Amino acid sequence: MATLNFTPVYNDGEVFSIAGQARKLTTKEDIQFILDDLSSLEKVSKLDVSGNTIGIEASQALARFIKENDHVKDNLKEVNFADLYTSRLVDEVVESLISLVPVFLACPQLEIINLSDNAFGLRTIDQLEELISNAINLKHLILSNNGMGPLAGERIGKALFNLAQNKKKNNKSLLETFICGRNRLENGSALFLAIGLKSHASDLKVVKLYQNGIRPKGVATLIHYGLKYNENLEIFDLQDNTFTATASTILAQVLPTWKHSLVELNLNDCLLKTEGSHSVFEVFQNHVFEKLTTLKFEYNEMGQSTLEDVFIPILQKGENLPKLKILKINGNRFEEDSEPLDLLQEFFDDELELDDLEEVDSEEESEDEEAGNEEIMEEHDIAALESELLALEIEDLTKELKDTHL
Repeated sequence: MATLNFTPVYNDGEVFSIAGQARKLTTKEDIQFILDDLSSLEKVSKLDVSGNTIGIEASQALARFIKENDHVKDNLKEVNFADLYTSRLVDEVVESLISLVPVFLACPQLEIINLSDNAFGLRTIDQLEELISNAINLKHLILSNNGMGPLAGERIGKALFNLAQNKKKNNKSLLETFICGRNRLENGSALFLAIGLKSHASDLKVVKLYQNGIRPKGVATLIHYGLKYNENLEIFDLQDNTFTATASTILAQVLPTWKHSLVELNLNDCLLKTEGSHSVFEVFQNHVFEKLTTLKFEYNEMGQSTLEDVFIPILQKGENLPKLKILKINGNRFEEDSEPLDLLQEFFDDELELDDLEEVDSEEESEDEEAGNEEIMEEHDIAALESELLALEIEDLTKELKDTHL
């Protein structure tokens, strides 16, 4: 289950949780014990019903209760509704969200929403789009393992853009955390996700898009058109997507943007290959990353030459990565029992795992096979696309006002 990298502390309210109890909440009677317990609390800051399963009638009862009880509605800062629809039909999930989303939007302090591990798919995108676009108090959105697909991912990107506009209109701070892993986002979602992430540039600190099947062109698009504007990025996780030289080059160009902020970089299983790995590690050679504590770079076909000529000298110098404590670099093309590996082990007090190294002899053949097959990042007029999204937002608002008047 996707989680935040910190545990919020609520000094002004209470946490209600039935997390992981596998309760089947179908009717109003099924959920009444929750409503009774919530009634007995003075202020509720966090509501955690993850790891259970909820139906339409129970969702309506819970939504009604929150709406009618200010000690919950006005104080709620975090909701964890992850893994909440096991065994439910898609229509049930849609109807549940139709009841719950307006209530979430009515909570004036709601900052953290976790909807991970629910089989949403494209059928629920209207409700998710409404939530994301209008949750002006939202700071942390966790939306992983939901079966989204590229089209839903594109609409999430547009919703993030709309959210930024609505936050600015209401003088609210922008999004700080966006976690959207294991959602099959692929290349088709990359452009509008980039625009959405860019729109939160000043405040966005955590971006996790792991295991999404995004290919080099899509990764390059995300970084070049989106994340390079997020100058305060602290945690960047693209584990198990595909870089090769195309995206690695773009990443190497953008990495210095985060040299004063980056704390964790997770590029495990991203196939940067020899050339891409070298490009990225040269950035660490040429810039001081003053806060970087965690670097994950496993199974990327990084070569021995990068280790010997670039990375070991960086560690020996000790100035460019002064806070680096956690290194994951297993599964690359290093020579077993070599002096550089011994030196590497010394730097990390023998806590470094180097027990699954790829054969060095396979490097040349693999590189030759890859040559000439690189994807090329497409050029886009981002300003024009942003203008189109703003125009659509105005059209939607005009229609909404017209419908309300009628």
